[in-house]
Amino acid sequence: MWIAFSLEGLPPADLGIRAPRWQALAWGAALALFFNRIYGPALYLAMRRLKLRGFEGGLAKLGALPLWYLTLAVVVGGTAEEVLYRGYAIGQLEALTGSLWLAALIPLVVFTIAHVPLWGAAPALSTFFAGGIFTLFFLWQRDLAPNVIAHVATDFVGIVLARGAQPRQNAN
Repeated sequence: MWIAFSLEGLPPADLGIRAPRWQALAWGAALALFFNRIYGPALYLAMRRLKLRGFEGGLAKLGALPLWYLTLAVVVGGTAEEVLYRGYAIGQLEALTGSLWLAALIPLVVFTIAHVPLWGAAPALSTFFAGGIFTLFFLWQRDLAPNVIAHVATDFVGIVLARGAQPRQNAN
């Protein structure tokens, strides 16, 4: 954001940062419900049926971290990913290439690849589809707030609440 605002002199609206609106909160909640109640369960069933490794490996890596840290990471990470991969990258690449669809596809592919080291190939591929939904929604609304709300809420459920629901091992 420092580069966008200070060095490039972009106004916040160019990154999809707008004054808070009730519609953004409603859309963010609707997207979060979709990802947590429809997309997530369908993805889980599809991965089990295809016998693909799920998110367990990444969750195991995060398991030793305290819940407060995971919460902070989800808020900062979800916000930063939306600003970087949707708000900043799409606008800049569209100006550079003249193609909206290329400007949307390149950050989506990079977003997907960025998730491979922690989650593995199959779960990262699921981020391609989820990221595609976020990208299409951003292109439609040009407002990052719903994406940030949904991204943070979805990651909170999948990472923080999943970690908090795991049984604790006895220290004995």
